[in-house]
This record gives sequence, structure tokens and C-alpha cells, in this order.
Amino acid sequence: METNLRPLTLGEILDRTAQLYRTHFLLFAGIASVYAGVLLVLSLVQIGVQEVLRAQHMTSQLVWVTVISILVMWPVIVVVGGLAVAANNRAVAWVHLGEPATIRAAYRSILPRLGRYLWLMIITTFIVWFPFGVLYAGYTVFIFLYVRPKGLLTQSTMQRDPQALVVFLLVTVALGLLLLAAMVYAVLMGLRYSLAVPACVIEELKARQAIRRSIELSKGSRGRIFLLGLLVVAIQIGLGLITQIFFIVATFQHHSELPAAIRVLQQLVAFCTNTFVGPIYATGFTLFYYDQRVRKEGYDIEWMMRAAGLDAPSSPPTTGVSFAPAPSETPAHAQTQTPTEDPLA
Repeated sequence: METNLRPLTLGEILDRTAQLYRTHFLLFAGIASVYAGVLLVLSLVQIGVQEVLRAQHMTSQLVWVTVISILVMWPVIVVVGGLAVAANNRAVAWVHLGEPATIRAAYRSILPRLGRYLWLMIITTFIVWFPFGVLYAGYTVFIFLYVRPKGLLTQSTMQRDPQALVVFLLVTVALGLLLLAAMVYAVLMGLRYSLAVPACVIEELKARQAIRRSIELSKGSRGRIFLLGLLVVAIQIGLGLITQIFFIVATFQHHSELPAAIRVLQQLVAFCTNTFVGPIYATGFTLFYYDQRVRKEGYDIEWMMRAAGLDAPSSPPTTGVSFAPAPSETPAHAQTQTPTEDPLA
């Protein structure tokens, strides 16, 4: 069984990511298409309801359609998005170790622990973005309790209270500085937790154990992880802008009221973009997870010993948790399938 388990530079991780994505495109895109497909269906339903209301001259109800759509879509996005991320991590782990993988097997392997993966993502997201929520909530309270009663948003320049205006400007500037600090905090915490999901999926750890595992594995390499994440985000934003630039221009041309046909086309393009871009993050960070285990724990030697039928030494515990590779790292279907199996099976 051929693998690339050795210490890799950042460039080699990127090359390996591209290689895996290219050679297993149907597998990874198929996994991501489940999430993208759910978003597509929900978006098309929203467009359909909006057009029915317009045809019935009930435009006053459109705002409620938007509100209900948000309330329905966000829980679905969290659940299905978490499912797709975990399934992609599982599939990347299999193919990186030279094991066969299919879309069905990837989803089947993570469904029993879906609640654990979602809980992990909720915890890490809350910790990373909590300062932003506090700042925006505080600023909103300030607007409603101080700015609006003073009439700073409605009165003309000559009628505004100069002292209240100074307070408003100072608070706004302070908010900008605090948001910058919150962004730095979010990046630092995100780097600490960047390997938590691969650790949770591959080693079958509970949420808190996976967080501690990520903190330990990422030490000393968070700069490289930052560069990898920055590149992934740049690719995602770049492809998003390229595919959506036509619709952005059309929105301005139609004064923010796109025809239904163009909005449907926009959602179809977004489906293709999400399917193509979605696996990149999971692929890159799963490879980084394995690279850190190779560097810190000699996982390459351990894996070769296990593949040869020898007893591999257990990794030294670092946080009071046993981090020996879980049996699920070798998929159960590997005994009956070959590496050349159709990934759509």
C-alpha cells in the first residue's frame, strides 16, 4: 500500500492536495455536492415562493419569506455542512493512506458520530467568533439606547447635538479598533483549533479531546497552517468572484431586482462553485494533520509497522488521552474493495 507519509514542506502539502484532488475529483466533488445540492434546492424554493408572491401582488410578504428562509437555511447549513466536512476528512484520510474510498462509505462512516462532529464545530466556532458577537451586540444596544434617542441618524447636521455626535464618533472608532483586535484573536484561536475536526474524525475523539489534540499538534507550525489557510481562502474568494462577477454587474444594472431566470442561473453556478471549492479546505488541513503526526509522533513508522503486520508502538500521550490510531483509519470496506473502485459506488 503506497502512501506519502513523510515530513512535507508547505509546498509539498499544496502539491499533494492538488494531486489528491485531481486524481479523486469525482469522490471529493461528489461528497461536497450533497451540501451544495441542499443549498441549491433551498435557494430555488425561496425563489419560487418569491415569484408566486409577486404574481399575486403580495410583495409586502417578501420580507417574511426572507426571514423564514434564513431561519430554515442556517440549521440545515450547519448540519449538512458539518456532515460534508467530516465526510471529506474521512475520504481524504483513506486515499492519503492508500486505502479505497467511496462517497457512500465516507458518509456512512461518519453518520454514527455526526452529533459529536457538529458539537465540535459549534464549540470552536463560538469560541473563535464570540468577541465579534459581543461587540456587535454592544454597538447595537448603543445605537438604540443612545444614538437614536439623540436623533443623530435622522436630524440634519445643524440640529445634531455636538457632544452626542463626538461620543458617537468615538464609540464607532473604538469599535473599529476592537473589531481589529477581535480579528487577530479569531485568527489565533482558529489556528489552535484548525486540526480539531481531522483529529475528531480520524481518531474518533470527543469534542474536548479533539480540541486539546489540535492545540498540541499545531504547536510550532501555526505559521505554516496560517499560510495554508490564507491560500485556501484566497482560492475560494477568487473563484467565487470570478463565477459571480456577471451576477454582481447584473444586480447593479437591474437596480438590485434580478429576474427570476438570472437568479436561478446564479444558484446553479453557485452549486458548481461550492462543489468544486468545498473539498479544498478539508483536503489541505487533513494532510497537514497527518504531517504533524509524522513530525511529532513518527506516525509514518507506526503506519508501516502496522501495514507489515507488526505491533506499532503507541504514541506518547500528551494531554491525558490515548492517541493511538483508531481502527477506523483503515476502512472496513477495504477488505472487499480495491483502490480502483468507482468512487460513486
